[in-house]
Amino acid sequence: MDMDFSPADLAFREEVRAFISESLPERLREGGRKTPGVFVEPEIGLEWHRILNQQGWVAYHWPKEDGGTGWTPTQKFIFEKECAIAGAPALSIMGLRLVGPVICAFGTPEQKARFLPGILNADDFWCQGYSEPGSGSDLASLKTTARREGDEYIVNGSKIWTTQAHYANWIFALVRTDNSGRKQQGISFLLIPMDQEGVEVSPIVSMSGDHEVNQVFFSDARTSASNLIGAEGQGWTIAKYLLENERGGSCFAPRLLQNITELGAIADSQPSGVNGAIGGHAAFREKLAMLKLEAEALEVTELRILADLANGRAPGPQTSLTKMLGSNLGQKVDELRLELLGYDALQLPLERPLYGNSAPAPIGSEAAQIAMGRYLNNRASTIFGGSDEVQKNIIAKSVLGL
Repeated sequence: MDMDFSPADLAFREEVRAFISESLPERLREGGRKTPGVFVEPEIGLEWHRILNQQGWVAYHWPKEDGGTGWTPTQKFIFEKECAIAGAPALSIMGLRLVGPVICAFGTPEQKARFLPGILNADDFWCQGYSEPGSGSDLASLKTTARREGDEYIVNGSKIWTTQAHYANWIFALVRTDNSGRKQQGISFLLIPMDQEGVEVSPIVSMSGDHEVNQVFFSDARTSASNLIGAEGQGWTIAKYLLENERGGSCFAPRLLQNITELGAIADSQPSGVNGAIGGHAAFREKLAMLKLEAEALEVTELRILADLANGRAPGPQTSLTKMLGSNLGQKVDELRLELLGYDALQLPLERPLYGNSAPAPIGSEAAQIAMGRYLNNRASTIFGGSDEVQKNIIAKSVLGL
């Protein structure tokens, strides 16, 4: 396997670097840098989304015929790595990486024409309706129902941990349309407008004080029958396709390596309280080096997967492996950041956002101000998108044959 970049890939990397240098405003870099949550505020993320869309680069996970870039897996990796190095804010994945590819793969021509332009132009903001109270890891036990009445579905039930539902005007949801047979067979994939009577969004505030997730209640909410993706009962198949995109649609290593590099820079200027900077102490350098080695090993694994994808292999259980490794390594980075910044990292300002003229002044440093918020928010990374336990079961069954 040849893992070196080709001359064409190197030329593409220079093109990406030049575009980011010219087109990414400093205020967006600041917004991404000073966001303690998992997701940036829409005002930051959507501005970068629209800049990329003008360039034709925003939907790089989509097929070219549906508005995608036609990039190779290697080019996607290069783009994500350069965005991470430049400090570009992360894009909202709900439309671009989750429901968008589902519509591309399973939607009718009419559904593509209706929904894909709104995702590309950031006119529509999507959220995901999968988990329910009592139906998280055991997703097939979901109870939200959709009953067909004429040309509409009537939806009742609730979804929980619904990221940024308080901003969304559409939700894609798994709903039960049939109670006979195996529980997976009665699930369908439905698109539901949020701005209607019968849809209530209740905020859930995290330990860090961030409002990123919600519970959504459906009480005789309505959606057109034309908003059913695929056939009734095909939702479980579509859900598995979507989860593979969520867990393995992008690489974890580029942003992890950038975060580790930032920790090294902070350590070189952070006084140890004994003699010199913390970055000069052997014990800290060893911890940082171990994190970097783990991230580099993950990057090699991701590059191997990209090489397989370039040769026509479909995503599979390897996405569970990289998701699990990336989530756990991210938490280790958060823990070392707290250790590095000491008492200053105990601050937990509740004001949001932490960028712009109205942001509170940090204690000690900008990095210290967001350290605890990032740590608390990222504890969920080994749960959302499929918990570690779920990923281990998939790996045991599909890879090890246990």
